[in-house]
Amino acid sequence: MEPAPAHGLVRNQGIDLLRGLSILFVILNHIGLRIPLAKTALVAFVPRRFLSALNFNGYEAVFVFFVISGFLITGNSLRRWPQLEDIDLHGFYARRFARIVPCLLLLVLVLSVLDLAGVPDYVITHAHQSLAGAVSAALGLYLNWYEGHTGYLPGNWDVLWSLSIEEVFYIGFPLLCLVSRRMRLFVPLLCVLALSMPFTHAANSGNEIWQEKAYLTGMAAIALGVLGALVAAHVSVPSRRTATALCATGTAGLIAILFAGNVVWAALRDGYLLVLTGSVLCLLLGFHWRERTGAVFRWRGLGWLRLSGRYSYEIYLTHMFVVYAAVRLFRAAGSHMGSGYLWYLPILIACAVLGITVGYLISTPADRALRSILLEEPHAKPANSAV
Repeated sequence: MEPAPAHGLVRNQGIDLLRGLSILFVILNHIGLRIPLAKTALVAFVPRRFLSALNFNGYEAVFVFFVISGFLITGNSLRRWPQLEDIDLHGFYARRFARIVPCLLLLVLVLSVLDLAGVPDYVITHAHQSLAGAVSAALGLYLNWYEGHTGYLPGNWDVLWSLSIEEVFYIGFPLLCLVSRRMRLFVPLLCVLALSMPFTHAANSGNEIWQEKAYLTGMAAIALGVLGALVAAHVSVPSRRTATALCATGTAGLIAILFAGNVVWAALRDGYLLVLTGSVLCLLLGFHWRERTGAVFRWRGLGWLRLSGRYSYEIYLTHMFVVYAAVRLFRAAGSHMGSGYLWYLPILIACAVLGITVGYLISTPADRALRSILLEEPHAKPANSAV
């Protein structure tokens, strides 16, 4: 492997924290669909709008992941190859395969067994769906399209919609780099794709599921992350004050989307996605440039959240096992909805523990083993890329 160029991206604690917050909102969403915080006793002390914001921003959190993924994958590529047009197809695809496929195959196997065994919450019951169809869609990276045309799958299958979008993008990404050969062609194409986000989202308004999970809308968010990595790699590091201002702008934008999303939507309609993803991009560039200037944020007490961010892929794939089990236990225990908020912290901890354990015991060793075989990197350290 070639030494990393000076402009390459490195692991950043702020980015890990942002990924940790994103996976937190995804889990809060999936708990909230079953035990809404707004129906618990907390509503007497906390504004209902705030509680609903905690529960119902999972979709937005996935778009945060998309931008981060584009930023990290492109930055890591620039560390390995001087220019994206020099990207090595075998090396790029081998790393994506080693990182993604082991956990994906294991999840599909477990879900198939649970469906065949008739375990509640895991049986595919929709008239237009089947286990064979779900397996084919998950492994063929078109589960988002499958759901858009047949309806929602059980939760553990449903989370794979975002992986379908992301990995299809990365199948084409190195090919586009090689075909375009010049950044002056590649960058405009990315810009067009990124700016198409509101239009592709609005164009699918007739199908709620497909509107949420269409390829182009998700790919547009990833493209914005790719553009951000190119800016970070080729633009001179600005002043620390500018980097801090970017962090502040991104934070304000995210808070507006997460906690006043209805206001932003009323003003911009589908353009709110550009506010969301643009805010994430500001944060990523701000984190990166602050670190380059030696100004590292002190994230005291948030190590657990950064660790969750590093293993967000594993937590994302496995958290519904915990959510389903906890909700069934909640109901079996005859718990009153008013006390439902007491279940949140144990569920969140269990989701993190399960995902991190899978990371330590399965995905990290499998990543190393596959990379040693496919890339002849016996001492390779896996790169915990985003979902």
